[in-house]
Amino acid sequence: MDEKALNDEQKKILSKIAGAIRQLSMDAVQKANSGHPGLPMGCAEIGAYLYGIALKHNPKNPAWLGRDRLVLSAGHGSMWLYSCLHLARFDLSLNEIKNFRQLHSKTPGHPEYPHTAGVEATTGPLGQGTGNAVGLALGEKILATKFNTADHKLFDSKVFCLCSDGDLMEGVSHEVCALAGHLRLDNLIFIYDSNNICLDGPLSETMSEETPARFRAYGWDVCEVDGHDVNQLHEKITTLRGCQKHPTLILARTIIGKGSPNKAGSHKAHGSPLGIEEVAATKRALGLPEEPFHIPKTVIDYFEHRLLQQKQMEEQWNETYRLWAKTNPALAEQFVQMQHHQLPEDLEKKLWEIELPASVAGRKASQTVLNALADWLPDLYGGSADLSCSDLTSLANFPVLSPGKFEGRNIKYGVREFGMGTIANGLAYTGMITPFIGTFLTFSDYLRNSIRVASMSKLRVVYQFTHDSIFLGEDGPTHQPVEHYAALRSIPHLHVIRPGDANEVRMAWLAALRYNHPTAILLTRQALPTLECTHVPFDQGLGRGGYVVKKEKGKPDFTLFTTGSELNLALNVAEELEKLEKSVRVVSMPCWEIFELQDSEYRDSVVQGEIGRRVSIEAGVDLGWHKYIGREGISICMESFGASAPADAVAEEFGFVVDSILERILAH
Repeated sequence: MDEKALNDEQKKILSKIAGAIRQLSMDAVQKANSGHPGLPMGCAEIGAYLYGIALKHNPKNPAWLGRDRLVLSAGHGSMWLYSCLHLARFDLSLNEIKNFRQLHSKTPGHPEYPHTAGVEATTGPLGQGTGNAVGLALGEKILATKFNTADHKLFDSKVFCLCSDGDLMEGVSHEVCALAGHLRLDNLIFIYDSNNICLDGPLSETMSEETPARFRAYGWDVCEVDGHDVNQLHEKITTLRGCQKHPTLILARTIIGKGSPNKAGSHKAHGSPLGIEEVAATKRALGLPEEPFHIPKTVIDYFEHRLLQQKQMEEQWNETYRLWAKTNPALAEQFVQMQHHQLPEDLEKKLWEIELPASVAGRKASQTVLNALADWLPDLYGGSADLSCSDLTSLANFPVLSPGKFEGRNIKYGVREFGMGTIANGLAYTGMITPFIGTFLTFSDYLRNSIRVASMSKLRVVYQFTHDSIFLGEDGPTHQPVEHYAALRSIPHLHVIRPGDANEVRMAWLAALRYNHPTAILLTRQALPTLECTHVPFDQGLGRGGYVVKKEKGKPDFTLFTTGSELNLALNVAEELEKLEKSVRVVSMPCWEIFELQDSEYRDSVVQGEIGRRVSIEAGVDLGWHKYIGREGISICMESFGASAPADAVAEEFGFVVDSILERILAH
């Protein structure tokens, strides 16, 4: 691999591997009668070279921390990746290849992490894989800076990303590639499958930009190769192994569906099977066996031999780690803590001991908690989309990451919300970093699809969304979230926590850190009183998702359900109702998802039974509340987009004041 030119024997076996990739890919797509054969056939030599020569990994231990990473951003070409993984001896059997796109197979239509061994990221929504790769590369630079010593290098790997025209047309790729160039990520290599074809037809119908010029403007190095020439690929990548100073784009000229006599170079090879007759014709043209899913014995033997070399790579790394740990015990302790995301046993106690004012904004309380957590948890790295001074995500005791310098734990993403979300997912894919990211709640729409993928991929990412309601005031309806609580709650496996005061903020972070999926914490701009009724142990309060904060006196006439800044409002409403000799229960519901995980007996004790007229009070749309308040319940909610005015005037205008709520609920 250190030689700049491949010998004849290597080129011969790589040609056979490329043939096997084409054969497996077109056969699997044809059997499924669904899929994208064009990219796998057009990138067969790239796959053969990467998995046959270039990548440093151990297929028998896909989680080895010293490995190179490969992200297939063009996830529609998943059969390319599955073919490579099978040939390279990952835990992906030939039966799984034959079950491509079938129910419960390990070969779904687009790659899913951690469903399939060797898949480094869930990709398919175009562009996101580019951000995942940038996040992985940034994470590797962070870990290298933190743990590498002059004598021992634990992290010196490369992150490869195979991307398509579609990936580079998506706006998110612009965001993440600009940031990668700014930070000078010299461990990041994009291989651009440039075949001049889109799903709908020729690329020229939609794209005429100079892609190399664009990447050079970002601060990347750019080179061009014939994507079917393994020697050119080898020369470029071995050069980058020895000396890379910037993120690098390798523009690989390819022919989509290469080998197909009638569909190669056409959009007809992109998104549908070639057809039985065309598959047969392609095999004849390429000199491949007619037998479906045939793999030459020479290819099988080659990867068996390569597997022994890869195991030796990991064994050498393990020996380096042992020597490093022996001479750097303090660093080794942090390494293990980050690797396993260990939390202090007394974390809840520590959180309660943090001093917070009697009245404090949710965002400010969270900032104080975050800064304490950063001292206890070395895996916590955070950043904001140019709003750290407002969403208060900055860690005071740590520097900001800057170009070529990765000692800090604050990441300035710039105004790149979607890019930030995909990069955060990449940081989480390292397995050793817990990322948190911040912006205003209304801008969660910009990064929503990355949240969805994080939830699908079981990534522990924490979103600090501030300015969480109409009560942010003067910025007006463009910045006032209304439908966002419901939108985020609709994402499976995402915990959405809207704390009502500083006590619930403390416990929101405990919930997020104990959860191995993503969490969105929605925080106020305005100050809120810290309430005595929320100062309860985690497993009696927020850890239940919903809990009674004010018990009724006798049979309740009303039960008020609420979240966030409206919690104190609900308590004030309850106080006024009691003056009218009404019995009232108040339930804080900071996290519906956690509440739904509780046993039925507990849930019924909170929301079922004879609990009077049910009322929800939340400054957002009422979508979802009726499962708790019933069809006849009263929902104090938003039915418009808010208004630009001071917070008190906005509250009066939309009925989020005690008198208006009393009038509404007593009228029924």
